[in-house]
Amino acid sequence: YDHAPEMSARQVDGCGDRAVEKQIYSLIVINYANPDMVGHTGQLEATVKAVETVDRCVGRLLESIVRAGGTTIIIADHGNAEYMWDEQGNPWTAHTTNPVPFILVEGEGRKIPGHGTEVSLRSDGRLADIAPTILEILKLPQPPEMTGRSILEPVGFEVKANRTPVRVSL
Repeated sequence: YDHAPEMSARQVDGCGDRAVEKQIYSLIVINYANPDMVGHTGQLEATVKAVETVDRCVGRLLESIVRAGGTTIIIADHGNAEYMWDEQGNPWTAHTTNPVPFILVEGEGRKIPGHGTEVSLRSDGRLADIAPTILEILKLPQPPEMTGRSILEPVGFEVKANRTPVRVSL
């Protein structure tokens, strides 16, 4: 992976863009594996290139989703690329337990049900809370087997739309 850190991110980006343009899907899940897979090689330059590639792809796709009025959630289930060497200077190629971001961006004119134009996120979220959060956004019931709970919190008042992403570490 370190020889081609771009992997197939641009093709994934293109598929995602076409799916957004169709506006027929309630949920589109995209996995940009580049930083994780290339991070496992321990090659810093290749990992930086992988992260930069994904950053460009996500930025481009995010613009399409916002224009289409969709909601975007950017998440990870673990760290890797942010920690390349251990304290002794040895390559660290395993997953990390560092907190990962939960970034929520609402599209133009989009309101998450029951939350108005501003969304507040609990800061004590965990991975088990991601699926319940997605279900709430999609207005679908949460099965009782799910132990997590949505990290969305009611704001209680309407404010002007803010296009700034909300970031919470999980």
